[in-house]
Amino acid sequence: MEKYNNHTFVICAYKESLYLEECIKSLENQTIKSKIIMVTSTPNQYIENLTKKYNLELFINYGEHGIGPDWNFGISCAKTELVTIAHQDDIYNSNYLEEILKAYEKCKECSIIFGNYRELKEGKMVELTKNLKIKQFCLRGLIKKPNDKFAKRRALKYGNAICCPCVTLNTKVVTKSPFKVEMKCNLDWYTWYELSQMPYAFNYINKDLMYHRIHGDSETSNSIKNNVRLQEDYEMFKKFWPVPIARLFMFFYKNAIKTNN
Repeated sequence: MEKYNNHTFVICAYKESLYLEECIKSLENQTIKSKIIMVTSTPNQYIENLTKKYNLELFINYGEHGIGPDWNFGISCAKTELVTIAHQDDIYNSNYLEEILKAYEKCKECSIIFGNYRELKEGKMVELTKNLKIKQFCLRGLIKKPNDKFAKRRALKYGNAICCPCVTLNTKVVTKSPFKVEMKCNLDWYTWYELSQMPYAFNYINKDLMYHRIHGDSETSNSIKNNVRLQEDYEMFKKFWPVPIARLFMFFYKNAIKTNN
């Protein structure tokens, strides 16, 4: 089996996710193999047993905790230029890395490489939602013009159309500590916003490459419940729009995120 030595899957494990092993298996089953490591700030026997079962290196974050610090810690543990932060609840198509590398070979002057995703609820793929259709529409401009500043901005100005666990980071551009820890939920959206202002492409693959699991215990769902998500959404919209328009967006946006409940 072909192996690629300049990419790492970094699985960020938290507590005892029921779906962690399924995520590991999907990375083990890639058509092109690469390094897989596990990082955690909540070490426990469950995580340790899975790393031993699949012969994975385990790195423990004893420093600052939180989504942003944990992601940055995970990236810093990787020794490769290309890094994918694999979310423990998600499943990656077997051709995920193959498609990522094809796109990277065509355009290496990029900050991120990513594709589309589908959603899983209660173990089943849901029909393409209106929300996902809008996101894919917003990304269309990147197909032919991946480094166009207006196309990159369009991917972000109506909401975050870029799914974080589907993204592979080019650390030559984004460095080993790209995520902004000021935000608790929208740190990926904020990071893409900053990267969009750099002279590097958003390397978009117009194919479904993974399944993002929606469930009540996910960090996204928790952020929606405690209103952190809505507060940070408003802050992000203000980066693209005048305040009155940002408020108008929030009026409609509240309904869009109810699909996570």
